[in-house]
Amino acid sequence: MEEPNFWEDSDSAQKTIQAVNLLKKWTIPYRDLERRLNDIKELYPEASESKDEEILSELEEELTVVESLMDDLEVKKMLSGELDSKSCYLSINAGAGGTESCDWALMLSRMYTRWAERRGWKVEEIDHVDGEVAGIKNITFKFTGDFSYGYAKSEKGVHRLVRISPFDSNARRHTSFASVDVSPVIEEDIEIEIKPDDIRIDTYRASGAGGQHVNKTDSAVRVTHLPTGIAVSCQNERSQMQNKETCFKILKAKLYEIEILERERKVSEMKGEKKDIGWGSQIRNYVFQPYTMVKDTRTKCESGNIQAVMDGDIDPFVTAYLKEFG
Repeated sequence: MEEPNFWEDSDSAQKTIQAVNLLKKWTIPYRDLERRLNDIKELYPEASESKDEEILSELEEELTVVESLMDDLEVKKMLSGELDSKSCYLSINAGAGGTESCDWALMLSRMYTRWAERRGWKVEEIDHVDGEVAGIKNITFKFTGDFSYGYAKSEKGVHRLVRISPFDSNARRHTSFASVDVSPVIEEDIEIEIKPDDIRIDTYRASGAGGQHVNKTDSAVRVTHLPTGIAVSCQNERSQMQNKETCFKILKAKLYEIEILERERKVSEMKGEKKDIGWGSQIRNYVFQPYTMVKDTRTKCESGNIQAVMDGDIDPFVTAYLKEFG
């Protein structure tokens, strides 16, 4: 990078910078942990000998933090896929079941935004369609942060809720479903050919907040890729042109993801590995009544603290998935 002719080939220079930045995401946290652990090693014998309870307590707290960060770095080491370091789009779609499923989709959207905020990621809403009575039919977020795709990919699939419905006057138990889809954000240019004959573009009026502009113009856009059936929509931008641009960016990212995952699958087969890079339909059950339990059907990881899970504490499920399939 210090060579005089480094910037003569801008494309090559950008790739080198991206590779260096990716390495820094590993080396900087590792060196910080190494420094903090060495500080503990140096201070502990003296504090122990002098029986300074206050310093010993602080060192124990620091050691707990270091162990937690080390566990996180260990999990991150599993995120070695080509797309894992990327930011991501996360979409939630209500399943069959009307108001119940729409309310469940809203609950999941709250869970994921809180999880993303816990991790320090930037959360941006790309698309949002309200339910007819309550909740949401579908919503798409953009999570911007290191390795957000690598972590969030474990959430791809169908999430099942069992509870006594607040919308049922007879207080009966209902089962609701919502699907979650995750795809990487590809900021750099990628060569994905999308033929004009392979897409259908629909425009419609945006819903939700946005003032008079939202109500008077067909600014929302939905782009459907006919060969794969992938449909993406956006109504967050103010103009139809901007929404269309965002739709194509997300569509290209989804098609690129399919291409990369297929390539990784073939490489795994050639190596004789049995690595699951796909996601089943129903991946997790959330039971509110008659008992409280969240259980992942793939890893058997479970939690009885359903309130904590719904407040965004889903890292145990994510970590269990990465350890088994990462």
